[in-house]
Amino acid sequence: MARDVFTKENFDKLEKVILENKGKQGALMPVLTEAQRIFGCVSMEVQKKISEGLNIPLAEIYGVATFYSQFSLEPKGEYVIGVCLGTACYVKGAQEIIDKIAKKIDVEIGKTSADGKFTLVGTRCIGACGLAPVLTVNEDVYGKLVVSDVDGIVEKYL
Repeated sequence: MARDVFTKENFDKLEKVILENKGKQGALMPVLTEAQRIFGCVSMEVQKKISEGLNIPLAEIYGVATFYSQFSLEPKGEYVIGVCLGTACYVKGAQEIIDKIAKKIDVEIGKTSADGKFTLVGTRCIGACGLAPVLTVNEDVYGKLVVSDVDGIVEKYL
């Protein structure tokens, strides 16, 4: 079962961050960044708390949260698997690798597994073209992959 990050304790942490930043010029970005760190996302519930606390319209907060790619509106898994779909990786088989991972962990691209363990995303170029195709699992980088490498990599995180 997915872990619950929307606890009273975490909302208390968010409230403290809001109070520390309230009234400061440019408070929204640091509050959103800290909310992302606390909850792993800036869900609508989190955005509403920020809106109320900073007295900023919800639409403005949503606009910022959806504009910047570092913010996620849904919780991510314990392990975020990113498969580079940049040109070099794509032409060397990245699509087959991402398809194999999706099947192995039973999750759609862009979604989180039912147990909350994995989020699978297709990424833009990560700047490791010489290692194409490349995937990351959180901060771990795997390169020069073939489809048969997928099982061993995923099993490290089960």
